[in-house]
Amino acid sequence: MQKKLMRSATDKMLCGVCAGLADYFDVDPTMMRAAYAFLSVFAAGFPGVILYVVLAIIMPIKR
Repeated sequence: MQKKLMRSATDKMLCGVCAGLADYFDVDPTMMRAAYAFLSVFAAGFPGVILYVVLAIIMPIKR
């Protein structure tokens, strides 16, 4: 079975992007959100907000 990267429709804080990424990589959604927030705040070369908005627009919603 092939995995598809999709936003979560049930487990979401804003748009479900981090929960969808966590589902795809089989990790805890809370850990994915923490890692994403850490990268967004502390990594100067990581445009976290822009990437989140782009992913929210292009990732389909899992139904």
